Amino acid sequence: MTMSPSFRIIIPARYASTRLPGKPLLDIKGKPLLQHVYETATQTEAKTIAIATDDDRIANCAKSFGASVVMTSNEHDSGTDRIAEAAKLLGFDDDELIVNLQGDEYGLPVTLINQVASNLCNNPDNQMATLCERINSLDEFIDQNIVKVLFDKNNTAIYFSRSPIPLNRSGGLPEQAYRHIGLYAYRAGYLQEFTQLAPCAIEQAEALEQLRALYNGGTIHVDIAVDKTGIGVDSADDLELARSYK
Repeated sequence: MTMSPSFRIIIPARYASTRLPGKPLLDIKGKPLLQHVYETATQTEAKTIAIATDDDRIANCAKSFGASVVMTSNEHDSGTDRIAEAAKLLGFDDDELIVNLQGDEYGLPVTLINQVASNLCNNPDNQMATLCERINSLDEFIDQNIVKVLFDKNNTAIYFSRSPIPLNRSGGLPEQAYRHIGLYAYRAGYLQEFTQLAPCAIEQAEALEQLRALYNGGTIHVDIAVDKTGIGVDSADDLELARSYK
C-alpha cells in the first residue's frame, strides 16, 4: 500500500559560491533566489521547512520572508554536511524523512519534492531516494557536466557517473540514458551515518558525493521524475535563464 509521506525540508544555503558569490541573495523577478526556493517548499506536503546557513546575511534575508533558520558551522564541505548538522540541532528522530532542497533550485516543481519523499517513504529498504529524467540528446549524454545514473529493475541505483553510461558500442543513445536530478530524500539516522563516512576514491574521481553511499553498501532509490525540472542556478548564464524563465 502506498503511504503518504511525513517529511521535513532543509534548504542548505551558503554565501561563498565560487562562480556566483552571494548566490542565494541574487534577485530574480523582484525576490532573492532563496525566497523563490522557500516559497516552492511551502507548497509541498512537508510538515516543517528550515533554511540552514552559516552566514548572517542569508539568515537575515530568510527571516525577512518568514523562514525558520538554523545557524550551522562555516567549515562544511557540502550541503549534505550542513543539513546533517541542522537535523541534529533540530533534534530529529532517526526515522524522520528529510528532503535536501538545494537553495539554488529555481522553478523546481512541487510534484518532484513530494515524489522523492514519497518514494523513500514507500521503499523502506533504501536509505536514500533521488530522481532522474531521460536524456534525448547525444550531446547531453557525452557532456561531463551532466551526471548520468544507472539503476536496476527495482529502481535501485547501480552507479552515477559524469561519463556516458551505459556506453552504447554502436555509437547512438542507449535505451537507459538518464540524467540524474540532484534532489535527495534521506532518513535522518542514515544522514548522520553518511556524513561520518570518509570520502572514497570513486567519489573523489567523479566528484559525486552520492557514490560514497553506494561504495559503503547504502542503497539509493531512483525514480523517473513525473514532471520537468527547473533551473539549477550555478553560473551567470543560469541566472539570466532563470530571470527570463516563465
